[in-house]
Amino acid sequence: MSRNIAEAARKFLLLGQCVPTVKQNATKIRVKRLELDENLLMYFRKDEFYYCHDPDQKCKTGDIVLIQSLPRKLTKLITHEVKEVVYPFGDITDPITNKKVAKERYREDIEKEAEIYGKLESGFDYNKALPRGWQDGKKDFTSKPTYTKFHVFDENDPYAI
Repeated sequence: MSRNIAEAARKFLLLGQCVPTVKQNATKIRVKRLELDENLLMYFRKDEFYYCHDPDQKCKTGDIVLIQSLPRKLTKLITHEVKEVVYPFGDITDPITNKKVAKERYREDIEKEAEIYGKLESGFDYNKALPRGWQDGKKDFTSKPTYTKFHVFDENDPYAI
């Protein structure tokens, strides 16, 4: 019985968010799950981390991705593979209405509100915004290798986590 459950679990797709990692040739994915506390009969969030095989380096930090278990482990840590990037970081689409979302509001509702009350000069315009990655190497350092900072120094390194 438990063997059948383990085989079925390998076929499931998991939805998670890409987080920074120091491991080379792998992507670290955080999957949020709810775990039942038997005493309180309440569900509490539990984060599980998976190292995924991503040879094309198609996901960046913050992306929402689908992962699936590998039929055979590549290494001791790498047990899953990235199937696809569902939502790039900062570009969320409501799956029911297919409208773009900014936080908890639709972008078109924000634009309508700006037309009614007057658009601010400092307001962000999503239509004029360049795609993600155009600041790579200037202000966006998500493609650079990261490492864990164990000591505190006077100089602050932007690649440390």
